[in-house]
Amino acid sequence: MPVLSELEPKIVFDYFEKLCAIPHGSFHTKQISDYLVSFAAAHGLKYRQDEIGNVIIWKAATAGYENAPAVMIQGHMDMVAEKDAACTKDMEREGLDLFIDGDLIGAKGTTLGGDDGIAVAMGLAILDSDDIPHGPLECVFTVDEEVGMLGARALDTSDLKARYLLNIDSEEEKVLMVSCAGACRAVCSFDAKREAFSGEICKVTVTGLIGGHSGEEIQKGRANSNILMGRVLYEMSRATELRLVRIDGGAKDNAIPRETAAVVSVKSSTALKAVAERLTAELQEEYRAADGGVCVNICADETALFPLTKSCTQSVITFAHCAPNGVQEMSADVAGLVQTSLNLGRLYTQEDSVFFSFMVRSSVNSQKDAVASRLEALTAALGGKTEIASSYSAWQYRADSPLRDKMIEVFRKQYGEEPRIEALHAGLECGILSGKMPELDCISLGPDLTDIHTPRERLHIASTLRTWKLILATLKELRN
Repeated sequence: MPVLSELEPKIVFDYFEKLCAIPHGSFHTKQISDYLVSFAAAHGLKYRQDEIGNVIIWKAATAGYENAPAVMIQGHMDMVAEKDAACTKDMEREGLDLFIDGDLIGAKGTTLGGDDGIAVAMGLAILDSDDIPHGPLECVFTVDEEVGMLGARALDTSDLKARYLLNIDSEEEKVLMVSCAGACRAVCSFDAKREAFSGEICKVTVTGLIGGHSGEEIQKGRANSNILMGRVLYEMSRATELRLVRIDGGAKDNAIPRETAAVVSVKSSTALKAVAERLTAELQEEYRAADGGVCVNICADETALFPLTKSCTQSVITFAHCAPNGVQEMSADVAGLVQTSLNLGRLYTQEDSVFFSFMVRSSVNSQKDAVASRLEALTAALGGKTEIASSYSAWQYRADSPLRDKMIEVFRKQYGEEPRIEALHAGLECGILSGKMPELDCISLGPDLTDIHTPRERLHIASTLRTWKLILATLKELRN
């Protein structure tokens, strides 16, 4: 039975609920891509679906707007598929269980995917409507944005004519985004040479953290469980002879990890427990304002794997303890804007290697490259190797932006106040698309979404309606 059927704007929430019923985590977007194709075909609209699943749907101008400039409505299909530890849902095969709590929409035990399902829903609602004035439309729905904007990077834009781009992938109402950071993924790895070691097998966990978006919330002082585990293991190795068996934490490069676990073989589990108690107290005090629930625990464990050698253990623990993380530089031009940061989002062990996967972000391309080179240097000094991938440039601020001017004018009429014009310390597809289409004038906006990329994610209902009205009023005004 539909949960959102009584909400306004009805057509938007109707499509949003349909999308939420289709599994669409990153790398698992074929079903939703095919749904968009079926929608276009059913509505008699021209469309193109490429090999990786990006979908473009065209719609002709409404009467009186035939000579208006083409507008691109854009968002991504994939969501960050995170869930609570107790949640049994298979997010690759099952849809979400939606609920309403006052003015909020959430999903039981999982992320909601309002980032960026609401953009797809709004695009479909505009395409489905026959009473919304607009110029020629190019609705571009991309795949795998959350894992490096792979869809936008692969998109062929040769048949696109849009002059203006409305990217509906921001999470704060009353804000018009006009610039974003570039980024790259740095994966540092170490050989996992193993040998027998006589000791007690223990599992070490760092839990209780809030997590969050590694770009938009990196400045909030929240702890990174992978980085804390490096500190924990280093302190434990000083207290007793220790060999690392495996270490794993985090699920996404662009999410601040909330939980990390390590299996170790040690001479004295009693020494480990004493360190765990001390560090729990210290970390709770250090992070009391931003992440006071942090907890370090020790329990007995079993494993069939031999532990890493002494030198491999030292290299991995030293890297985890010393690797840079978090805010590296604040902008001198935009007050409060993080200019450069990195996030150790994933830490995982295979039988023969240990991997550290970072998302490096900066609005200054040279500084992004410099941080990546620091990781390369540290990794090489400890005997590992680094691979840099998924690099993309920043979306630069445009001094002359007719779209921004028009949206400010429309915003004033609707809200009776000025919008906030901001730059974003996170990746947006505007950067890639404007790089491919240099004349494209872009704005990113969206309704209020809180705690994205976590199971606490919530979409604000009234904000969605106001944002919808702003988009429709903007389309109506874009005649030239």
